[in-house]
Amino acid sequence: MHAVNSVPERSLRVLIADDHRLLAEAVGNMLRSGADYDVVTTESFEATLTAMGTASFDVVLLDLKMPGMAGLSSVKTVVDKAGGARVVLFTGQIDRHFLNSSLELGVRGLIPKTMPLQSLLSVIQLIDSGQVFVPMQGTETRSVSGSSEAPLNEKEQFVLGRASEGLTNKEIARDMGITEVSVKMHMRSICRKLEARNRAHAVMISRERALL
Repeated sequence: MHAVNSVPERSLRVLIADDHRLLAEAVGNMLRSGADYDVVTTESFEATLTAMGTASFDVVLLDLKMPGMAGLSSVKTVVDKAGGARVVLFTGQIDRHFLNSSLELGVRGLIPKTMPLQSLLSVIQLIDSGQVFVPMQGTETRSVSGSSEAPLNEKEQFVLGRASEGLTNKEIARDMGITEVSVKMHMRSICRKLEARNRAHAVMISRERALL
């Protein structure tokens, strides 16, 4: 009777893109020791693209707040660059609309940074198998403002995006082909929906919620 040779488990290559070095190292060490995974860490958007351009990965844990990240456009770039790798958001609470948009771009789910390290391994294996993982407690199901207000509309998102780039109301009005008064009205609506004190506060809130 011949012995059946066991097939060794495939060792996953995981890219942790996160500028919180201590957290990235803790997760990386856990994956290396717990499952003998090959783990690479990066601390910026540009470094992440470079890493994906020089090596192939199975799973990419993507932080939304590291240097160089600019909301959905950066997420799309990472997904497009990832090839066959499964990209999963690795962050704190995010807006449900942003998460849904990310999923439409090809993101495979969300891993909250509050998740216990012991649970992380099984979730990564789940994502690598092709499934999507979205914990209910990891997203905000309320509206953008957290109150009864509606989310920002397209014009308000455009105004907020240009304001975050440092453009004045006059410059934004010129880009949109509207009056400066209309821009001010949009900004007041933005501040009300985000419960912001002023435009600078609105930009700060939007970045925290990955709305830009």
